[in-house]
This record gives sequence, C-alpha cells and structure tokens, in this order.
Amino acid sequence: MSPSQESVFPEYETETSQTSKLMQKFKETPFVPIGMGGFFAVVAYGLYKLKHRGDMKMSLHLIHMRVAAQGFAVGALTCGVLYSMFRDYVVKPKE
Repeated sequence: MSPSQESVFPEYETETSQTSKLMQKFKETPFVPIGMGGFFAVVAYGLYKLKHRGDMKMSLHLIHMRVAAQGFAVGALTCGVLYSMFRDYVVKPKE
C-alpha cells in the first residue's frame, strides 16, 4: 500500500495488544464473560458432583447439568441484550 492511499479500516490497523482488545469487548458487552464464566462454573460443579450423585442415574444427572448450564448462559445473554437496549434507548448518549 502506497503512503498516498488512505486506509480503509484505520481502527483495525492500530497497534493494540490482544488483551486490550479483549478488555474493550468485555466493557462493551459485560454479560458475555459473565455468562461464559457461569456456564463453566456449572459444568465444573457438575463434574465435581458426578462422583457423589448417589443413586441418581448418570443420564438424569447429565440432563440436569446441561439444563442448568444452558439456563445460565441464556439468562446472561438475555440480561446482556436488555442491558444494551436500556443503554441504547433509555439512557441515550447526548449527540
């Protein structure tokens, strides 16, 4: 690219680290990492409790853990959508 040509995507060409990009995305959508963390916490708890499930069948235990993990992830995504709608339409930034 010659120096006289203007950049098409200047925001993508800035020298930023991956960590700063990730932190910027987390600030834009805070409920996504919360949902991911909750999902993995439910999965870890389910794996931990797998040994001590008592007389519950394995398939029933796995179904309960799947529903809990999906519920947490969908709940966090729903909260994120509601938060972004609130931010965009109720608390409009002054233009």
